[in-house]
Amino acid sequence: MILHSETYKPSQAQRLKQFILEESRAAGFDLVAITRPDAIPFAEERLRQYLALGRHASMDWMQETEERRASPQNLWPEVRSIIVLAMNYGPDGNPMAILQHKDKAAISVYAQNRDYHDIIKGKLKGVASRFASRAADEDLKVFVDTAPVMEKPLAEAAGLGWQGKHTNLVSRSHGSWLFLGTIFTTAELPPDEREADHCGSCHACLDVCPTNAFPAPYQLDAGRCISYLTIEHKEPIPLEFRKAMGNRIYGCDDCLAVCPWNKFAETARETKLQAREDLKSPSLASLLMLDDAAFRTMFSGSPIKRIGRDRFIRNVLIASGNSGDPGLIETVKTHLADPSPLVRGAAVWALSELMDEDGFAALRMHGAAKENDASVLTEWHKAAKNQ
Repeated sequence: MILHSETYKPSQAQRLKQFILEESRAAGFDLVAITRPDAIPFAEERLRQYLALGRHASMDWMQETEERRASPQNLWPEVRSIIVLAMNYGPDGNPMAILQHKDKAAISVYAQNRDYHDIIKGKLKGVASRFASRAADEDLKVFVDTAPVMEKPLAEAAGLGWQGKHTNLVSRSHGSWLFLGTIFTTAELPPDEREADHCGSCHACLDVCPTNAFPAPYQLDAGRCISYLTIEHKEPIPLEFRKAMGNRIYGCDDCLAVCPWNKFAETARETKLQAREDLKSPSLASLLMLDDAAFRTMFSGSPIKRIGRDRFIRNVLIASGNSGDPGLIETVKTHLADPSPLVRGAAVWALSELMDEDGFAALRMHGAAKENDASVLTEWHKAAKNQ
């Protein structure tokens, strides 16, 4: 049978989709696919259960945005298609190797250069602008992480990968090192097929977690996660997790790094996502010296800057206490006079780990007598009992 040539002409929606794919790859995105806003029907109930169990810890914004986060249509009722884009930020070596060097600070791979929010959003806006010129009658919105969007379930529905047992997205072609962004549009675009789960019987990510943050496969208790503790948690680090933190001062990559699918991962192509040399393995001694101005200068344009100097130094002090390096004692002592109780309390714990019992007892007699903050006095008391 001979068919009319019109049969082979792609539709306007297909041509628009092909345009999006080409523009996205030209902008530096490694993966791009399309899904429907109603493609994650189970996400709402899972989110509700997660919040009911309190596994969001102190991240109250998750409860505040629950309704909008539960469904893309709740966030924007007019959305008909969701374009999900991913950019690889793979490291150039084993990110767990630094954990053996206790005098150095371990910073999560994603935070070793520029803030990915700025990079991804800038590129997304470029793609969206060119898309808008082709679909002038359609509206669109761009989202990168900071909006209440369920990016990982949407990425799975679009076929970019699947949510592994560590709850992060895993790609057969790029492993676990992916930043995600979305473009919501009123345009009707042909959706891609969902990706299947390929974790199988593997549970390497669950076994490696230093704080047992996974109560079950595919479930995360944020309150036990080192990434949460070092970034989102604003109070003193709970005592039970301090030694498990080791030298991790911002984030944790363990569950990502051990994933077998990372054998297919590549080093980040985007220059601004490649690690700065001074953030690959900075010394704890140098980081302890940072005052607020120096902290802001060193981490200008970095995601680390958003936690502020006090939380950052808190983390560095915990790592110092875990270092076993008595050479840090004198520098840590200077933080007993820090204006921030959060920093002073962490310094007390670090010194209790680094000093011998007699030396710390003598220091406590003078240090505790000068202290008037209840949280820091509690640290002095606990440290004395644990020595």
